Amino acid sequence: MPDQMTGLLLRETRIVPLTGDPVFGAPVDVLVTDGVVTAVGPGLTRPDGVEEVAAGGRWLVPGLWDQHVHLGQWTLSQQRVDTSALTSPEQARALVAGLVAERPGRPVIGFGHRPGVWTREVTVTELDEVSGVTPVVLIAGDAHHAWLNSAALAALGLGVRDEVVRENEWFAAYELLTRLTGEAGDGPAAYRSTLAAAAAQGVVGLVDFEFTGGADEWRERWHDGCDLLRVRMASYADRLESVIEAGLRTGTPLVPGDDRLVMGSLKIISDGSLNTRTAWCCEPYADGDRLEQPTGAANLPAHELSALLARAHMSGLQVATHAIGDAALSAALDAYAATGARGSIEHAQLVARPDVTRLADLGLRASVQPAHLLDDRDLTELIWPGRGDRSFAFRWMLEAGARLVLGSDAPVSPLDPWLAIAAAVHRGRDDDDRDAWHPEHALTPQEALAASVDEQPTVRVGSLGDLVLLDHDPLAPAGSAREAAAALRRTSVALTVVGGRVVHRSGDM
Repeated sequence: MPDQMTGLLLRETRIVPLTGDPVFGAPVDVLVTDGVVTAVGPGLTRPDGVEEVAAGGRWLVPGLWDQHVHLGQWTLSQQRVDTSALTSPEQARALVAGLVAERPGRPVIGFGHRPGVWTREVTVTELDEVSGVTPVVLIAGDAHHAWLNSAALAALGLGVRDEVVRENEWFAAYELLTRLTGEAGDGPAAYRSTLAAAAAQGVVGLVDFEFTGGADEWRERWHDGCDLLRVRMASYADRLESVIEAGLRTGTPLVPGDDRLVMGSLKIISDGSLNTRTAWCCEPYADGDRLEQPTGAANLPAHELSALLARAHMSGLQVATHAIGDAALSAALDAYAATGARGSIEHAQLVARPDVTRLADLGLRASVQPAHLLDDRDLTELIWPGRGDRSFAFRWMLEAGARLVLGSDAPVSPLDPWLAIAAAVHRGRDDDDRDAWHPEHALTPQEALAASVDEQPTVRVGSLGDLVLLDHDPLAPAGSAREAAAALRRTSVALTVVGGRVVHRSGDM
């Protein structure tokens, strides 16, 4: 359990400025009482019952948030076969053949490969040839489709076919995967381990967009020791009416008296993904001639999208709308404007500049995942040629005044806020000698950090007592964006605090 104290006093810490706030010339003390920063200054008196921590001149920032996580899938991905290194169907078949031979009859569930860059489509038949009656499910790294063999299709109640399972049909089947393994693998202990790992990286809160489960499941695991971080639980359209009937509104505590676990948004997936070529675009994909829908397509008609937004809005729920393609973004903004709904656009991967302005004018959050650009750079140039200057357009978003917030979309990218921040700053990989990809959209370290703290101000009196103590200055001058990003990826977290309670401390603290 987190340290149970009535408050916390940090001695001699350096407050990192995020938004032009005044910079203290020397380390100061920070007092947290009842979950809020109540005093900042030198030589503060420690109240009775308050833990005191010697910060030793370390750097203090507001707690980090991951604004887009599929927490159950991320937890399970740690236990699944890593397929991220596979570069062809032949490699995938060889991997499956080896695993089936090594563990006959034991289901194979893999995650992480990027078939969008493979040179051909795959079939169920060729997977059957190397797996026999052992169920096999290979989930693509974008989580929008999976390559199953016949045994897995039958076990999950899916119809006979010879192609992969995509989009809504896959999302509906995902929660049935436990039929193959016989155990969930995402019980309270596994969740607790995942949350602790996030806390060790300075994460104090996350937005959970998991497809399965709901409020009852979160309450149960909360009471089973998973009350470590702040969590906003989203819900999908198929559970919207039950959420409304239960009286849940955005911000409603799921456990009475505890503001750390609350109802989040209605999540709507309005289009597909780049990797599956199902993101809805204004122009065809470069290989659109071989696609059933050359420009991708909406997952639901405009009137249905607007009806969902209106229903959620009138019931006190914000809406988080997944929109990766530029056509999907435009249609989503039309629906927000027509209904007055509030919330966010998730991903906004390909945009037209006028729509960025509309997004900002509507007061919506642009919830983006910078680490995706590391994986999608080459594929974007291949199948969205000439559109790279409109992809991951973070600079346009800031210039328009949009409320920019960062996340991971774990397990699509690791639940690692420093990776996301570094990707936004450099727009390139450590091991890639190429120049940054469209550096005109890069953020400064200060901008990227400010987009990672749930719109909290620099630590000051009145700010939340969700704090992270760092072993080095995240805004230290660097010779280049590449060097700044490398330093950010090496960030070491000494202490993580949620509501004034320590939930992680390094060995020397």
